Amino acid sequence: MQAIILAAGLGTRTYPLTLTRPKPLLKVANKTIIEHNLEQLKGLVEEVIIVIGYKGEMIKKLIGKSFNKLKITYVLQKQQLGSGHALELCKNKLKDSFIVMNGDDIFCKEDIERCLKHKYCILAKKVENPYIFGILKVKGKYVLEIIEKPKKYLSALANTGLYRLDKDIFNIKLKKTARQEYEITDYINELAKENNVSFIKAKEYWFPVSYPWSLLNANEFFINKINKNEIKGKVESNVIIKDKIIVGKGTTIKSGSCIEGPVIIGENCEIGPNSYLRKGATIGNNCKIGNACEIKNSILMDNTKVPHLSYVADSIIGENCNLGAGTIIANLRHDKENVKSKVKNELIDTGRRKFGAVIGDNVHTGINTSIYPGRKLWPGMNTVPGEVVRKDITE
Repeated sequence: MQAIILAAGLGTRTYPLTLTRPKPLLKVANKTIIEHNLEQLKGLVEEVIIVIGYKGEMIKKLIGKSFNKLKITYVLQKQQLGSGHALELCKNKLKDSFIVMNGDDIFCKEDIERCLKHKYCILAKKVENPYIFGILKVKGKYVLEIIEKPKKYLSALANTGLYRLDKDIFNIKLKKTARQEYEITDYINELAKENNVSFIKAKEYWFPVSYPWSLLNANEFFINKINKNEIKGKVESNVIIKDKIIVGKGTTIKSGSCIEGPVIIGENCEIGPNSYLRKGATIGNNCKIGNACEIKNSILMDNTKVPHLSYVADSIIGENCNLGAGTIIANLRHDKENVKSKVKNELIDTGRRKFGAVIGDNVHTGINTSIYPGRKLWPGMNTVPGEVVRKDITE
């Protein structure tokens, strides 16, 4: 059995984080999305074909030619002509039956196993707002059609982007959509006219990483699954640890710090003294959290420093950032309404009452910088001392 991971896309809705990396390399619980999915495929397939495009060399460098005894093969999609085009590029490398999965969604092994019991199968998930997803029109236990963002109610079953198929599907000739792309869903819709295409409902989890705040949703889920302390680093005296934590090797938690788990801290970090890490804090490798800083329900990527007297909550901070002393990220509107954030110049409701900032790689903030909820700072941007960030900083 083979699997295909579609990992070639630009990921524009997750800017500024994906200006410097492909979306499958975004991290959840200190592990990239693609690593999460490869771990789920272990024992189910022998080979994984990864379709790469945008910054694909970064994926090849991280994953290599094998992963957990899985053979890894790469296919380059030079032009972004859609998911159907990406799938067709793999045709000559496929033997028979195979799995296809979106490279920017996080899937569960048990659900993949259940899909494998059917010749043709789609993994579906019941959602609260079916008007923003591709939705399955079904009859009994079979799929009739997938309709993208339907204007009227068809069902609450969203297409997760995970399929069980076989090479017969390439007998179907796709036509370009209005967006001038070829889509996998058109393969499915044509297939369903002549064949029984089954669907199963995801039982445990499916996390589509559509926007930056999607990472927090997934991170909260995985971090809450920590069921025991795993401390490989050094914890000095007078450190308070509440609930479960993971601490990587080479990391030191200095005296006077308080850790209210679940919390994940990577390798070779320096925490404290007198730091306060609250539930959901996920700290990457080689990070520094200095004196009297508070980090809550946030993702900090590798090599980032929050040296002293700063507050970071419900935020995603990129690699190699430095937040100057007294940097405060606000995460709550005065009117208590959901925080909104701009995506492609459109103001999007994050669905979260508490949401802070999205900061790209290599950002430096001046001392006493204050950042409004939902704001974004593009990679390499700086703020001056005392600056109040009311709008996104993109240049």
